[in-house]
Amino acid sequence: MSMTGNLRKVTSFRGVGSLRKVARLARRRPRVDLSHPARSPLGSSVVNCVTYKEGVRVAGGSDLVDAMERVRKGRDGFVWLGLHEPSDQEFAGIAELFDLHPLAAEDAVEAHQRPKLERYGDTLFAVFKTVCYVEHEELTATSEVVDTGEIMVFVGPDFVITVRHGRHGSLGPLREELESAPQQLAKGPAAVLHAIADHVVDDYLNVTDAVQMDIDQVETAVFTDNGARVDAGRIYQLKRELLELKRAVVPLGRPLDELATRPIRVVAPEIQAYFRDVSDHLLRAKEQIAAFDELLNSILQAHLAQVTVAQNEDMRKITAWAAVIAVPTMVCGVYGMNFDYMPELHWRFGYGLIIGVISVACLVLYRGFRRNGWL
Repeated sequence: MSMTGNLRKVTSFRGVGSLRKVARLARRRPRVDLSHPARSPLGSSVVNCVTYKEGVRVAGGSDLVDAMERVRKGRDGFVWLGLHEPSDQEFAGIAELFDLHPLAAEDAVEAHQRPKLERYGDTLFAVFKTVCYVEHEELTATSEVVDTGEIMVFVGPDFVITVRHGRHGSLGPLREELESAPQQLAKGPAAVLHAIADHVVDDYLNVTDAVQMDIDQVETAVFTDNGARVDAGRIYQLKRELLELKRAVVPLGRPLDELATRPIRVVAPEIQAYFRDVSDHLLRAKEQIAAFDELLNSILQAHLAQVTVAQNEDMRKITAWAAVIAVPTMVCGVYGMNFDYMPELHWRFGYGLIIGVISVACLVLYRGFRRNGWL
């Protein structure tokens, strides 16, 4: 999709005369054609482009310029454009059409951003980190537990642009859910922003519940009789994955607070109440993650203590057996020396006596160590 420099003029129209000018410009340059099928999650582009009026999907063509022209001419409704990992060339024309800030457009294409909320005139730019629990039969030191992605959302008075990165976090079910509640969708683009935030935070709670099962499994293994034999890499792996989840959840608190409390032109006060509810859910997820982090620290310390105790027990056993073996080693070493004049060296019962003394000494030492718990 390529756009010319005239696209920048599209975003400046408000009156009927400007609409006619847009129509003339549109006839002279290529359209933003969204008719090609959506790509798979492995290579994506335009997912959907829908116009909504009073919360109801409006039937129409797939041309984005025509859709925006109809919305702004009627001064009601909005356009929801969904993208998945667009390239620079694909997004350049859309950025010009909607007059998106170059920094926000660059962030939307490059991804790898922290959750944030930025204002550029009448346009909001929000970044959400999406998370997904990776199913696995058994947790190992290399198991991937949490997979992350991103959703960037541009919200204007009459448009919503969602840019998704990652292999999960599809907004198709969310779109269908919103379309089944036109009274909510009729509240405008801010309602879509709230629905996306609520969807992302709900996924946080689902993932934390799943991670808790892995933590319970590791905790049970550590505090069994053979807990010292548990691979510590499993605990470290959980802590790494929990850190990845924490990076997605914790920074989102401030953007949600801004959406819930500060006056924003494109967010109506009635929508801000919904954001406060999402913020409460996010707080619950943050508290769970903090509790998991503390619990994993305790499990790791307990495991290391068990390993230390097991090593001390092994050292005591080795020391005890070394003491027992030292008796025959010493006696045999002494009588193994080649001297003619040694006590009882030529005595007929000397061999039996020495073997008896060695056996009795070893038995006494063994019983003593066994009684003291060393063996």
